Amino acid sequence: MKTAFFLLTAWASLAAADWQFRSRPDLAPPRLNITIPADLNLVEKGYLFLAPFAGYPDTPTEQHGPRQAGPYIFRDNGDLVWSGYGLYSIWATNFQAGRWWGKDVLFSFEGDHNAGYGHGHGHVTIMDQHYETIRELRAGNHKLVDKHEFHIVNEETGLIQIYQPVPRDLSEFGAKEGQQWIVDAIFQELDISTGRLLFEWSSLSHISPDESVLPINPGQAGSGYNSSDAWDYFHINSVDKNPSGTAYLLSARDACSIVKVNATSGEVIWRLHGKRSDFKMGKKTKFCFQHHARWLSDDIENGVEVISLYDNAAHGTEHGEGREVHTAEESSGKILKLDTKKWTAELVRGYYPPEAYKLLSKSQGSTQVLPNENVLVNWGSEGAITEYTKDGKPIFHAWMDSGELGVGVENYRGFRFNWTGLPNEEPAVVALIGEDEKTRVYASWNGDTETDTWRFYEVVSRKDRLGSSRKTRFLGEEKRKGFETEFVVPEGREVEGVVAEAVDKYGKVLRVTGTVAVESEVLPDVRTGEALSGGHKNVGEDQTVLGLKDKAAASSRWEEYSILKLFRFVKDL
Repeated sequence: MKTAFFLLTAWASLAAADWQFRSRPDLAPPRLNITIPADLNLVEKGYLFLAPFAGYPDTPTEQHGPRQAGPYIFRDNGDLVWSGYGLYSIWATNFQAGRWWGKDVLFSFEGDHNAGYGHGHGHVTIMDQHYETIRELRAGNHKLVDKHEFHIVNEETGLIQIYQPVPRDLSEFGAKEGQQWIVDAIFQELDISTGRLLFEWSSLSHISPDESVLPINPGQAGSGYNSSDAWDYFHINSVDKNPSGTAYLLSARDACSIVKVNATSGEVIWRLHGKRSDFKMGKKTKFCFQHHARWLSDDIENGVEVISLYDNAAHGTEHGEGREVHTAEESSGKILKLDTKKWTAELVRGYYPPEAYKLLSKSQGSTQVLPNENVLVNWGSEGAITEYTKDGKPIFHAWMDSGELGVGVENYRGFRFNWTGLPNEEPAVVALIGEDEKTRVYASWNGDTETDTWRFYEVVSRKDRLGSSRKTRFLGEEKRKGFETEFVVPEGREVEGVVAEAVDKYGKVLRVTGTVAVESEVLPDVRTGEALSGGHKNVGEDQTVLGLKDKAAASSRWEEYSILKLFRFVKDL
């Protein structure tokens, strides 16, 4: 029986993921574990854009990370707005909103993920406000887009990054016999509409491999013995372009350096930190293994540039085996002021983990400066996100999933954006009779941001001498409540079919659902695992289901009943 109990405990996290919504039982999004609730008077407006995934591989008895890894849009309270699971296929990351030719769009990398080396190969997929694919962008010159970067410039062009393995004589850099493969870190600027290649830059043409802080031996950045394990000496993970269009800003993780290059010739203008820094680094300005460098301002005339970056301060495996190299006790978001006349670097502000959290991410991460000057720090492989006021006060913090599923969850970049979603698909609705003989209707619309109220109608079918006819009778309405809204049919009303309308704040009907017949509610019993018809036993806030406390349970979620599938594994034990 010990084995049975172990399996029940190990699989309880899966129960928390499944069946969160009656109207969409196919969706099992992450459940954000919010430990610092959003201060609505201080947080920036907009939604959270995340694409969490499991950092640990599944085993027969242990599973971690989101059950449906993919791009998601969430509200500050953890309510789902949109699940992109299955819409962005394979493996998706770097999920964001942007503007392309005056229109709001979504974009994400989708393709293969090589966790062992932190690479990915695929393409960038762009969707419109209706969640329809309108463009797929691929690299030029017979190369493959990597997962790390897609950044829209002036609503017209896109910056992408490429890992290109090439054979070279690497003996002068300490390579042994047979170690002859190195990664040429490349970035391209493309015309998004046509895919035309506008500019390409190669690290090996401008940066010597001896600037790497990770030598080819012992192979922490690739051993160099074959093209799949090429020495990734430079590792570009972000590219930006200044407003004047004269220069690019590169983050070179494995050189612990930020590099500014000329947008015409490709020549290096300056290096920040690393082995050949052009700047005197001030107090707390040093960084290493960093991600997501962005220009905040570029005053060429006065020689002052301000940038943001995410300082990992650590490098490690993607297998949960620790942080083999680290330069600080914790990761941080940083804003740096660069004086290109005095050649000094100064820390403007640093954003460090909230008190009681020691976050040191061995990979991934981002720092987004928001329109109201708040700062959103995504902690990469630590699977958390924090919003700060300008002066560094944490006003929101969340882990990317809850319970056992929160162990090992990771998220490459995290953002906050305003967004208006108008899905092409029709809303989902289900009507269920419970054990208490009450009929409850549940409605949802994946990706919709505009519905304010749901109106519910009884559908009556009649036959007369002219044939069959259908009529609707108003049952009532309910203010939208998160992703899924519940409506209880008034007592004494026996209905056969139900239809719902999604109505915006101005009273306009946005969309009408299909008609559904009323069904008996069938839920598994948490005590025996046997299916029961009707009833909805609520698990209180302080109660425990299979040893897992879940204080984020919402009334329209039924994770406590998804234990049914566990009994497939224990019934014969």
